[in-house]
Amino acid sequence: MSRRPRPALPRVPRALALCGALALALAVTGCSGTDGGGGGDKTGRGSGDPTSEVTLPEPGVGFDYQIGAPYPPPDGVRAVSRDREAKPAPDVYNLCYVNAFQAQPDATGWWREHHPDLLLRDDEGGLVVDENWDEALLDLSTPAKRERLAEVVGEWIDGCADSGHQAVEADNLDSHERSDGLLTAEDDLAFAELLVARAHDQGLAIGQKNAADLADRGRELGFDFAVAEECGQYDECDAYATAYDDRVFVIEYEPSGLAAACRDWGARLSIVLRDLDVTSPADPAYERRTC
Repeated sequence: MSRRPRPALPRVPRALALCGALALALAVTGCSGTDGGGGGDKTGRGSGDPTSEVTLPEPGVGFDYQIGAPYPPPDGVRAVSRDREAKPAPDVYNLCYVNAFQAQPDATGWWREHHPDLLLRDDEGGLVVDENWDEALLDLSTPAKRERLAEVVGEWIDGCADSGHQAVEADNLDSHERSDGLLTAEDDLAFAELLVARAHDQGLAIGQKNAADLADRGRELGFDFAVAEECGQYDECDAYATAYDDRVFVIEYEPSGLAAACRDWGARLSIVLRDLDVTSPADPAYERRTC
């Protein structure tokens, strides 16, 4: 249960250039020159290469959510989430936001042109859309389609590694809830497993985004941490904290949600209140508070 704001940056899929030796170093170590103090333990996670490592975030680390617009991290922040097309912040642990299960509104035309059959459609052939955010759902209903979609989203994940992020935030694990019964939780989890493998093969940790009821299963299939919107507001933080050993980034949008999250979890989880549009300090609507 969340409002799930979306980044304002254009995110139309594009070809991603490889970075040679840098990409190789990232895939092996899971760290980069941007990692400074915000990283946690390293653990062997690579699905294709069992010797590869990813760097896990520290539980309770100071956090900022910047998927709408990047800006210098405030004092005390040691982990930042930014859109995949934004550069990682220096000297902190960087999460790379990827809308993995739905199409950004400004990318629907690209999907129609290049992969029309990978957009979920109803019985009359119309797109199934998340009405709250005008996002067409991706069709995860068959193994073949999931494999093809994993190649598209996988290129975005590769780009996160190439640019120097330490982790991926894969949004919309709960897309089946908005599919009018055409998708199931099993479909979303099967696709998530492919994304987890891709991220780990690139030396990146990967976080489950929302879907508190799937937290235990998400951890079992390989997610390393969680990003939970409004878990204080809806009393869902415990599910994430238990599944992910307190490696949970919490974003609240209401003062009441922040108060609840801080009261119950302020000493254990990474918690921040942001304005709904996730703006920068230059915008009059900007708001940011912590416990």
